[in-house]
Amino acid sequence: MNQQPQTEPGLTIAGKTYRSRLLVGSGKYKDLEETRVATEASGAEIITVAIRRVNIGQDPKAPSLLDVVPPSKYTILPNTAGCYNARDAVYTLQLARELLNGHKLVKLEVLGDEKTLFPNMPETLKAAETLVKDGFDVMVYCSDDPIQARMLEEIGCVAVMPLASLIGSGMGILNPWNLSLIIEQAKVPVLVDAGVGTASDAAIAMELGCDGVLMNTAIAGARDPVRMARAMKLAIEAGREAFLAGRIGRKFAASPSSPMAGRIA
Repeated sequence: MNQQPQTEPGLTIAGKTYRSRLLVGSGKYKDLEETRVATEASGAEIITVAIRRVNIGQDPKAPSLLDVVPPSKYTILPNTAGCYNARDAVYTLQLARELLNGHKLVKLEVLGDEKTLFPNMPETLKAAETLVKDGFDVMVYCSDDPIQARMLEEIGCVAVMPLASLIGSGMGILNPWNLSLIIEQAKVPVLVDAGVGTASDAAIAMELGCDGVLMNTAIAGARDPVRMARAMKLAIEAGREAFLAGRIGRKFAASPSSPMAGRIA
């Protein structure tokens, strides 16, 4: 009798549960139609939007991203890409809340410099504290430092999002050990954010125990974004299944696949 796998409860963030553990960005596509098709192929339900770069109603005369990824179908996740201090980040998300009729779920990122796009953690912590006090549900891009991640959780962030490697680099997970430490201690969802290059990177993140992965460039920058979106969807699902199944331990010895007992001489 075949044993059916238990139904996955899904990814819960700020009290809402999502079927997909893949979150995707909305930038770098050739046009809005490609954005729409790739987003659908990914199966993602949360779409992050750079408020300072993408029109979601700021310019009523220009095409709006919300025409192809409507809030009735997706959870829009405003982010603060391009902000380098806490003040700008807070202002940007307050603007997003007005544009999205009181929307509370946001992604905070405060960058350190234009070359690395590494998070500026002192400013990130300052902005996170202000936003949480202002009633936002804050998902936060951060360094892969377990101490900083714990501080963000203690402030009240609803998810921590350590980088795997530099934004847009496609270098994959460079420090799985730090990531594992963050996952082990966290009581809120941990999602890899930044650095994923291909499907195997996403699968590894999920095998480590991440609750989800957010990506943009890996899909939008691929030769075939729609096909890559499908690949990422499958990789997230496969990695999660492997994590739940429990991998075999690593050992410095061979172990036969067939049992030795009862063998024919």
